Amino acid sequence: MTKNYNILVIDDDTRLRNLLGKFLEENGFKVSLAKDTTEARIIMESSVFDLLIVDVMLPNENGIDFTENFRKSSKLPIIMLTARGESQDRIKGLEIGADDYMQKPFEPKELLLRMNNILRRTVKNIDDSNFCHFGDFSFNYPESRLKKGEHYIHLTDSEAKILTILCKEKGKTVLREKLSMLCGEIDERSIDVQITRLRKKIEANPKQPKHLHTVRNHGYVLYS
Repeated sequence: MTKNYNILVIDDDTRLRNLLGKFLEENGFKVSLAKDTTEARIIMESSVFDLLIVDVMLPNENGIDFTENFRKSSKLPIIMLTARGESQDRIKGLEIGADDYMQKPFEPKELLLRMNNILRRTVKNIDDSNFCHFGDFSFNYPESRLKKGEHYIHLTDSEAKILTILCKEKGKTVLREKLSMLCGEIDERSIDVQITRLRKKIEANPKQPKHLHTVRNHGYVLYS
């Protein structure tokens, strides 16, 4: 693999978790480790991952329930790990959306091959129509994630909604009335406030914007 993919390992077995993290790092991956789904969700609030490795037998919330809930909002690849060998457990994991399933103990090199196959199939083939590019920024529509270079920039829900609309109409003027209507429950005056906040996040000089311009008495336009 040529890209330094970001992997999250969720496993309550400290020894296995650390060994797996070390093995993946030695093979060129960025790795974060979580002992349970609560810790995993906290980590995911500040980082974006390319693939999750999730143990089935976890405290409080098991890996099956976590994966099933996670699939409602994300298509991120997931490989499930389990000490169970029953076929129904493997079938259940695949039914709820896991991309692959491995039984413990497993050969690390086999896991690596399976990961690489999944990443080639999913990450490398992401439809570029899911992204908006302007300047040094890229905005992921499905995940509402704004990135500058390798750094992610936090957006509020309102900012993300406005940026999504402007990105899809990039190079065209979008009326305030249209922004207000499409965003829902954001009046035109609040739209102006959100635009000001967005400029502070994407413009080197918000008073002389390069990307997000005002069209006087009409609305706003986003340029590359």
